[in-house]
Amino acid sequence: IPSTSYCLYPQLLVMASMSHLIPNNVTPESVMEQETIRAAMEMAKPTVCVIGAGGAGSNIVSWIKSKGISGGKLIAVNTDAAHLGISKADRRILIGPKLTQGRGCGGYPEKGMQATRESMSEITREVQGSNIIFLCAGLGGGTGTGAIQILADELKRATGALVVGVVTLPFAVERFRYSMAKEALLSLQRSCDTVVAIDNNRLTRVAGNLPLQQALGVANELVGQFIKGTTETITTASLINIDFADLTAIMEGRGLAAIGVGFNDGIDRIEQATRMALDTQLLDVKDMSMAHGALVHVTGGDDITLEEVTRAGELVTRSLPQDVRIVWGARVDPAMKGKARVMVVLTGVESTFGEVPKVAQAPVQEEKKKRFLGMF
Repeated sequence: IPSTSYCLYPQLLVMASMSHLIPNNVTPESVMEQETIRAAMEMAKPTVCVIGAGGAGSNIVSWIKSKGISGGKLIAVNTDAAHLGISKADRRILIGPKLTQGRGCGGYPEKGMQATRESMSEITREVQGSNIIFLCAGLGGGTGTGAIQILADELKRATGALVVGVVTLPFAVERFRYSMAKEALLSLQRSCDTVVAIDNNRLTRVAGNLPLQQALGVANELVGQFIKGTTETITTASLINIDFADLTAIMEGRGLAAIGVGFNDGIDRIEQATRMALDTQLLDVKDMSMAHGALVHVTGGDDITLEEVTRAGELVTRSLPQDVRIVWGARVDPAMKGKARVMVVLTGVESTFGEVPKVAQAPVQEEKKKRFLGMF
């Protein structure tokens, strides 16, 4: 059974929340103790910043903002002033105003890079003090593809934070965008600690029956769910918290990561959702057993049990070699009563993205498609 990591911060949060129970005749020592707890709570709390670059990245940040997030600062950066104007974020930054005049990059990543360099000092000020920086973008266009590469390189150097890129990859038929995305993905693996990639070509296999606009939105929502879930399980009190040090251990300097998501509302919801998450990784991985680490995140209603959550960890543990480090956490969402969603992120993997497949991929069973689409 994988070891459970309990973060110090949520425990201190609970202690601090009970301060109203202290009697009126408190001693100076107890007051000092309470202040010490509060100070330790602030020191232990990791700070998280999420930056969405370009159109797709800004849409992801807007999705997270609309759902609400605890413990994370949301920033949208774009060269397109009109799109930035409708984006929802804690801070919106028009990058490269002198270069692009707010009219976008015209699909040229080089222009996106230049625009980001022009506004880099402003962005850096916004993220100072962050322990984790999530960078999200859709690769293949101009602003997102160019900006995220500069952001990853510069912010890692300026802040020393754990930098995690979360990107979507274009369809193979979009040849020009596909080629640019492949080049950018290689660059990001050198600059970010970990790059979580969702390939639209893989997504088509499980969400191909959806209307086009909704299908394209699924990738953005998956990115949003991953960032929101991970952030809140680190920074706020959860059923089982993910320890920041453990997260760093499986993601720091680990290159590429693949993500899989499973959903089920049946009697054996956890087992089925976990197996689905392992079977439907949204990036073609050469050998899953070669992963360096795994992040398992379980979300269920207030009826979910510790035994069920532990079961998810057991299933992932059995699927991977013994030396693979597994970090897991769980959160309760009242809206998920009777349901379970399991997210499995495999870090340090190698992908076949950009390679010509040697054999045709087996089709995804219709039942698995229905279960997957039940999340949206």
